[in-house]
Order: sequence, then C-alpha cells, then structure tokens
Amino acid sequence: MKRLLWLIALGLIGYGAWYVQRVRNAPPEVAFTKPRRERLVSKVSTNGKVEPIEWHVIRSPREGALLRFALEKGQHVAQGAVIAELDSSEAQTELRTAEAKIAQAKAELAVLNQGGRARDMATIDGDLDRARLELAAAQKLHESLQRLVAKNAAPRVELDQAAERIRTATANIASLEKQRASLVTAPDRASAQARLQEAETTADAARRRISHATVVAPASGTVYQVDVRKGAYLRPGDAIASIGKLDRVRVAVFIDEPELGAIKVGQTVTITWDALPGAAWTGSVEKLPSQITALNSRQVGEVVCIIDNRDGRLLAQTNINAEIQTQAVENALTIPKEVLRREKTEAGVIVLQPDGTVAFRKIVTGAASVTRIEVKEGLQEGDQVALPTDSPLRDGTKVKPVPATEN
Repeated sequence: MKRLLWLIALGLIGYGAWYVQRVRNAPPEVAFTKPRRERLVSKVSTNGKVEPIEWHVIRSPREGALLRFALEKGQHVAQGAVIAELDSSEAQTELRTAEAKIAQAKAELAVLNQGGRARDMATIDGDLDRARLELAAAQKLHESLQRLVAKNAAPRVELDQAAERIRTATANIASLEKQRASLVTAPDRASAQARLQEAETTADAARRRISHATVVAPASGTVYQVDVRKGAYLRPGDAIASIGKLDRVRVAVFIDEPELGAIKVGQTVTITWDALPGAAWTGSVEKLPSQITALNSRQVGEVVCIIDNRDGRLLAQTNINAEIQTQAVENALTIPKEVLRREKTEAGVIVLQPDGTVAFRKIVTGAASVTRIEVKEGLQEGDQVALPTDSPLRDGTKVKPVPATEN
C-alpha cells in the first residue's frame, strides 16, 4: 500500500514537470487585428478661451459711490440703457449754490448797466436839476445886472456876486455829474462779470458731474464680465462691466509647438464647453500665431478661431475644449495607434506570417486621429497585425493567435 502511494506521488510529480515544461515551451498567445478602410479625420485637441469679437469696457466717468447697479453675467442690454447710477448729491448742492450766485451776479450787472442803483441815481439827478435851475437863475440875474451896471443903475458889487453864483452853480453841476459817473466804474463792472463767469463755470462742472452720474451702455450686447457691486466707491476710469456681441466669438486656442505645422487658416474647429455637456459650436481658424510662448510647462502658439454662436449660449471668458480638423482622408487604410513599434529609426508593425511566426514590417504612415493612423505603404487589408502584448516578439517567434477584443 505504501509502495502504491509512492508510485502515485512520483507519477504526479512527473506529470507536473512535463506540463510545466510544455507550458514553458508553448508559443505565446498574441491577439491580432486587421487594417480596415475608413474615413480618417486628423484632429488636434487642445484648450482655449472665448473672447467677444466686438466688446466695450464700461468705465466710471467720475468719482462717487455706486447707488444703483443691477447687471448680471449673460444679461443682454440695449444701447443707451441705464446700467449704473453714481451718487450726485454733492454735485446737486454745488449746482444750486452756483445758480444762486449766477442770479445775484446777473442782477448786479443789470444795475451797473443802468448806471447804478436807482435810489442813488434819483438823488443825484434831483440835485443836478436844482443845480441847473440855480445856474439858469444866476445867469439871468447876471445878464440883468450887466445892463443896470452899464446904466449906473446898480452897484458893481451886485454884478460880481451874480458872477460868483454862476461859478458856484457850474462847479456844483460838474461835481454832481462826476459823482453820478462814479456810481459805475470799469473795475466794478469787471468784478461783477468775473463773479458771473466763475459761478457759471462752477454750475457747468456740477451739471457735467450730475450727467456723468448716470452710466449708459455705449452699444447693445451681452454682459460677459461684472467688476463691481452696488455700494462700491469708484474712481474715474474704474471698470464697471464689459459687454460684447456674442453672435460670433473669437476663441484663442493654445497649440503645442510640435503640432503647429499641421494648423492652417480655414480649417474646421469644433468647440465644447464642460458647463454644457453635449453642446458643440463650429467655426474655422482665422489667424496663426506670430510667436511661441510658455504656458505653464508647455510651449504653445496662440491660434485664433472664429466660432458661430448665434444661440448665445457660449459665454465670453469661458475656458473651452477645442478640436481642429487638420486633415480628412477618404477610404484610408488604418490601424490602431498602439500597434506601432519603432526599431532604430524605422516605424513598423509586427505581422503574422503564414507559418505561425511573426516578423517586423516597416510601414509608411499618414494622417492620424486620436486612436488610429493611416498606413500608406507596407500593409494590405488582409494582413494580421499584432496588438500590444507582454511577451517579447522577435522575428521568427512562434505565436498562438487568439481573438482580439479590439475593433
């Protein structure tokens, strides 16, 4: 019995050794795929940012607190619509004060243009009338006394007294006329005019500040950026919001330097946005980059594309995904990219030989999509090409073909 057990154990050990040796010497299992004919579209995938083609940055025209503001991103505004209102209470007070000074200066000028204040003028005019009457009476008496003195009918002293009265009346009239003229002087008029101009200048400045307190949209468009909130204190030139026309947008996409050679003006571009899954927008390449710049760890060129956005759903300043169609080949013979191998400087694939062995075959490639590449030379439709495997494959290696899950 014990001997029988030993014989069974030895048999099992022998079988195991034989099986291990057989497995070790068995050809590796390798999956193969066949080239196929299809329309192959080459695309360059990258990222970018949306910008409006036509835009306006609305800035604060003056200093002040923001009293009214109700813009939101994505809101459409019409040209001339009121979008913000600044505090103008101080300017309103300045305008009222200036208008009061204008009225006062104009009234003063009116008095000066009439020769002076009416009461002062009336007093002087009354004195002038009396002085002229006295002069006329003195002249008449003087003439009468001259005749009497000539006839020795009156003494010379009375004639002299009459002449003195004429001189006194004449001097009084001259003094009153000079006093009347001094009621309005050139400096008085110039001073009043200066006060009027100063008040009008102040009023004009206050009116401008009041008019600038209301901020309107310079053009119709969609709000794509908001820079302030209600209650903010603004200084001249501070940005309030940005609006733009978004029916067509400019998209700046960043192409890695090695792929720039495939990009040409007019190529089709497809844009997607993670915020709207399933949505897509199309357009074309408008402008190629003029220089290479660093973008994080990448060296890129900025390619400008124009995208149709008539539905208005693609917002400015959003980060998007872009695919540029660089080439389309009809009826191309294609293989999966992962089957490509490189020996030294030659690109090729591992193909199955009729005797069950494999061999490296050099191929010439053409256009490529994300997953497949065109074979221009080196393969036929019926050839079997090895998919990636962990087993080392060299020319002449015997393999066991197995069904491929690819395709």
